[in-house]
Amino acid sequence: MPEYRLHCFAQSGNSYKAALMLELCGLDWEPVLVRYFDGATRSAEWRSDTNAMGEVPVLEHGGRKLAQSGVILTYLARRAGRFGPENEDEELDILRWMLFDNHKFTSYFATHRFMLSLAGKPSDPAVLSFMRGRVDAALGVVDTYLAKHAFLVGNRATIADLSLAGYMFYPNAETGYDLSLSHPNIHAWRQRLVALPGWKAPYDLMPSALPAT
Repeated sequence: MPEYRLHCFAQSGNSYKAALMLELCGLDWEPVLVRYFDGATRSAEWRSDTNAMGEVPVLEHGGRKLAQSGVILTYLARRAGRFGPENEDEELDILRWMLFDNHKFTSYFATHRFMLSLAGKPSDPAVLSFMRGRVDAALGVVDTYLAKHAFLVGNRATIADLSLAGYMFYPNAETGYDLSLSHPNIHAWRQRLVALPGWKAPYDLMPSALPAT
């Protein structure tokens, strides 16, 4: 059995953060499909046995079950000795970006994408427009920063980059954004991440939770 087991599904960008980290570090791992769209994470069994928060991803390793992508990324950086901070200043800067990601960057982008493409029913146009405004503001912060920096912390890829990258590699038709046109500095940063040895896209790393069409 692989050393690491990641409960995940391909449509989850938060799962992708952890899956990409495992892959880039060359760790021995396997994805465990969570049938999210069938309500798996809302079941009493999931909440009692796997994650009381009712979310993915969940990483199993050494008798632990770790939830929250930021916790998982931090844990893996410590275990693998890669993509983590080199000093306290970097540690705090990574934490700053990861908190921004969870509160605004991923939060708004993922919600907008879900409403646009995965909810299974039309979304209220006014709500979708409101969310897009929030997405645009968060993207703008990162695009402006990346105009002068190759990566978010320390001029090299860290778990801060992998955290913000969670939803940046899904098809334009799913997200409603062509970042190569709307946010060129984010797009250039994406290309630098793609160039990392071992990089793979979400649908190449994890199984889909949607029925095959």
